[in-house]
Amino acid sequence: MLGRAILVIKLGALGDFVQALGPLAAIRHHHADQAITLLTTSPYAPLATASGLVDQVHVDTRPRGFNFAKWRALRRFLREGNFHRVYDLQTSDRSSWYRRLFFPDQSPEWSGIAPGCSHPHANPNRDLMHTIERQREQLAVAGIDDVPSADLSWVATDLSSFRLPERYALLVPGGAPHRPAKRWPVARYRELANWLSNNGIMPVVVGTRAEAMLAKEILDGTAQCIDLTGRTDIIDLAALAGKAVCAIGNDTGPMHVTAVAGCPSIVLFSGDSDPKLCAPRGEQVSILCVPDLTALSEDKVISEIELFKAN
Repeated sequence: MLGRAILVIKLGALGDFVQALGPLAAIRHHHADQAITLLTTSPYAPLATASGLVDQVHVDTRPRGFNFAKWRALRRFLREGNFHRVYDLQTSDRSSWYRRLFFPDQSPEWSGIAPGCSHPHANPNRDLMHTIERQREQLAVAGIDDVPSADLSWVATDLSSFRLPERYALLVPGGAPHRPAKRWPVARYRELANWLSNNGIMPVVVGTRAEAMLAKEILDGTAQCIDLTGRTDIIDLAALAGKAVCAIGNDTGPMHVTAVAGCPSIVLFSGDSDPKLCAPRGEQVSILCVPDLTALSEDKVISEIELFKAN
């Protein structure tokens, strides 16, 4: 028997998850009297819990192949969840396939692209839409018309252990390792870090532990710089961005966090990705897009920082 609970599916990645906070807030408002569970992956569970937008977070272990134990556990979670409606904000082949796990029981109402679902987002051009517009249209089909922008202004955490000065800028030199064309050369970040330092702004490099070597390359040629790679989670990053002078980085997840946190953010795009489909959104976001990032000078980025300072 179908119940009254609501399930939202949003597995990742970081940028997509952050942009889904607006739709998640809309779902929370629309179903104010119903329990909402979020099915997500472990990196995003703490942020989702802290947001207060859901009543429960369930971590998807993303079972593969013949791992029958994990598939059974996922199926049991779905079938015993008392769900009346599912909002699939992931809209991937994997998340759509989860609808089949309710068989032989009746599937809940389903917003997404799963075959046979009750509220399909059937726009044939959906893959040509920016993530935010695509999800707003998807929710409109399901009866939710008022979708706010993503918000991280509520984030609060103790940053004292990082021992940062009052004026600092975040540098995000990393990105998908299998897509090197999306990365601005480290040498340019080094020159930018020196300019920031000479102008009384401490450069702070953030990223995953795997990107520590990038930070080391920047630090080795910089008079003053702080390396926080591998030391921050999403909540830390949002709090850091909320106090930063600005953030400069590649087309990668952390730049979505800085943008939504309200930090003046300069995001660097190459021809390897299309900002019309995936650019960070926020009140103070500047997109610099060139076919080849090796041709983008630090002077151009510095001029964008100066424009932020002037405004």
